[in-house]
Amino acid sequence: MFAAAIVLGCLLAGSIVYCLLIVVAARDYLAQPIPVTGAPPPISVLKPLAGVDEGLAANLRSFFDQDHPEFEILFAVREESDPAVPVVQALQQQFPARASRLIVTGEPPYPNAKVFSLDQMLAVSRHELLVMSDSDIRVGPGFLTSLAAEFADPKISLATCPYRAVAGRSLWSDLEAEGMNTDFLAGLVVARMIAGVKFAVGPTVAARKPVLAKIGGFNTLKNYLAEDFVLGKFASRAGFGVILSRNIVEHHIGSEPWRVNVAHRLRWVRSTRRSRPLGYIGQLLTHPLPLAIIMCTLAPGWWPALIIAAAFRALAAWSTSIWILNTRPRWLLVILQDILSFGFWIAGFFGNTIVWRGRRYYLYSDGRFELR
Repeated sequence: MFAAAIVLGCLLAGSIVYCLLIVVAARDYLAQPIPVTGAPPPISVLKPLAGVDEGLAANLRSFFDQDHPEFEILFAVREESDPAVPVVQALQQQFPARASRLIVTGEPPYPNAKVFSLDQMLAVSRHELLVMSDSDIRVGPGFLTSLAAEFADPKISLATCPYRAVAGRSLWSDLEAEGMNTDFLAGLVVARMIAGVKFAVGPTVAARKPVLAKIGGFNTLKNYLAEDFVLGKFASRAGFGVILSRNIVEHHIGSEPWRVNVAHRLRWVRSTRRSRPLGYIGQLLTHPLPLAIIMCTLAPGWWPALIIAAAFRALAAWSTSIWILNTRPRWLLVILQDILSFGFWIAGFFGNTIVWRGRRYYLYSDGRFELR
């Protein structure tokens, strides 16, 4: 028991160092100059849709209501009966001057339906700069212009946007939002500072078309579950400049019941383990509170370590939530989410199947997947 407590103490020390790295990385991220451009390039916005997410109309409206001088919005659904179609059509009537198009793709011929939708929209897109954004994303009116400014630097070819999670009307949604705002973003800024940006995160990614052409197009990504991460990895390997954008988007989480939320989280951790096997093991150090709780259970006399761990965890959470996202952590939810997240991290080492959009898939060790 004592030997196990010693090991946990060493892991906890590493976890506290990680908390300090988050603080430094957050300041480094914020120290980047905000680019300004006089003639922003035209943009094609690609929006894959499947059903009606909570707040879908408001999310899509935020893209119609942009002040960018020239852009188009392309939507893709699998079939004409998709309930998202009337939402898009209503917005097209509300913004008749806005260039937009709705595409019916049919059934995807490979596992990743989102990639198939993006490929179909890419084929008819008019502009070189693409913004690929999920249906649950909401932005301010200056988003496209601000994002385009980052591409004034010709060395930049792909930008992945951090996001502020906005919870729905359920406890599970609240917990997930706290995790995204205080933990997930922390991992992004630390990775950026230490190793550079060699990844992308899916909710909103901007890229020049030559990036996709160089890596073999969306055809290269069609069999991967975490196509966003793979896109960033392949682009970086090909020598393209990849950045973590200074533009923050809102990710609106639906009011999911616990069963749906559990399936979503299992899909996330199982996908992450296969996309970054070594990095996933290293995520053990991103759980200071659970490590401290277990250690103090084995060695109750070491209880001050729990207070120290809580203090450093709070500092790290503050640096991402307040400094970067401008949202205040809800500390009780942060504690509950940390414990829940640790449990899901362990669960990520088990199981080879995921459920996505009501369909069951098998995950291979290299991150590819197939319908079962």
